[in-house]
Amino acid sequence: MKQFIVDAFTEKIFGGNPAAVCVVENFPPEDLMQNIAMENNFSETAFVMRDGEIFRLRWFTPAAEVNFCGHATLATAFVLMTQIDRNLSAVTFDTLSGKFFVERHGNFFEMNFPAYVPKKIPVTAEMCEAVNAQVSEAYIARDLLMVLDSAETVEKLSPDMNKLSKLDGLTQAVTAAGENFDCVSRVFAPKIKVPEDPVTGSTHCLIAPYWANKLGKTKIFARQASQRGGILHCEVAGERVKISGNAVLFAVAELKI
Repeated sequence: MKQFIVDAFTEKIFGGNPAAVCVVENFPPEDLMQNIAMENNFSETAFVMRDGEIFRLRWFTPAAEVNFCGHATLATAFVLMTQIDRNLSAVTFDTLSGKFFVERHGNFFEMNFPAYVPKKIPVTAEMCEAVNAQVSEAYIARDLLMVLDSAETVEKLSPDMNKLSKLDGLTQAVTAAGENFDCVSRVFAPKIKVPEDPVTGSTHCLIAPYWANKLGKTKIFARQASQRGGILHCEVAGERVKISGNAVLFAVAELKI
């Protein structure tokens, strides 16, 4: 089994969010895919197989299979279009969350995802205690989004992972208006054994619609302010969000299993 390690949402290695991409003829047993993901210990390991004109795609964290991952989708599209078949300029993925589409535009890969609709919920003391900061607004979809007062607060945040894991949402994200960007964010996922996800495409399907509505614009230039950091070009188009980014290849391996 050939495995590629790709840094997504970055122009250089050691930035963005690393993902492993395993290209297979058929999906291995689920316990083997889970063990590979656990052994890799990245936030996501993707498994992709060709099925006629489309590609079937699954994502695994070290703890479980998930139904949606943006950065590993970007990494997989990058591998397919630059390493497997350079004639490809677009791919369609069949996933647990439906069909996803990715188009290549030069060095950028544009993903087309369903948008999450931010539902406003009351701010609680538990939220503020979990992030060790004052939360001004809170929204829920698949993930929990907490709005803070400044980009500096987001960047310096030191949350309590145990308390975060008790909040709603698959992941818990914080965001604020940016200075050189429309917004900055950080994303934490202790429930699936990912304390902080470096760059999270799927959660920007919630973050981008929030800021598009807040700023009255459809194109959102976003930075995820993790230690590795990453840049996301987002465009909200009705019930869809287009998220574009770069990716770079770090390593190629042959798994001896």
